[in-house]
Amino acid sequence: MALPLDPAAPRDFDFIIGDWQVRHRRLRSRLTGCTDWEAFDGWSSTVKTLGGFGNLEDNLLEFPDGAFRAIAVRSYCRETGTWSIWWLDGRNPTALDVPVTGRFADNVGLFYAEDVLNGQPIRVRFTWLAQPGANPRWEQAFSNDGGDSWETNWTMEFVPAS
Repeated sequence: MALPLDPAAPRDFDFIIGDWQVRHRRLRSRLTGCTDWEAFDGWSSTVKTLGGFGNLEDNLLEFPDGAFRAIAVRSYCRETGTWSIWWLDGRNPTALDVPVTGRFADNVGLFYAEDVLNGQPIRVRFTWLAQPGANPRWEQAFSNDGGDSWETNWTMEFVPAS
């Protein structure tokens, strides 16, 4: 049974609702100067929650060294007009990652967080590209210089599941 959606709910993430095959590319090492990318497939299914003020994305990632599950939890804050995105990795099911927070403008969503990688502070940026008529695309980038420069280290292209 689907619960009713709030008619005032934001529609920013409507482009990702449904079932997808995902084409992943990620750097083998981050913020080390690595230029060696690995590619792998995955699957994703996203549903609206919180009356439309949130959504839940269930993921199956088929890494070259083995598959695992993860979820993305997204929620919208009416007061700030921003979205927060949390990641829960099935290999470490007791801890949510630091949330990235941001918003969409002109079909591009930018989301940021302060985090730590290998004991060093970093900035994290998620970019969602939701151009009408194109497959959704997500990119993750890290910065270890306060955001002056960014290393894109993971991309995902979403293709409708058949």
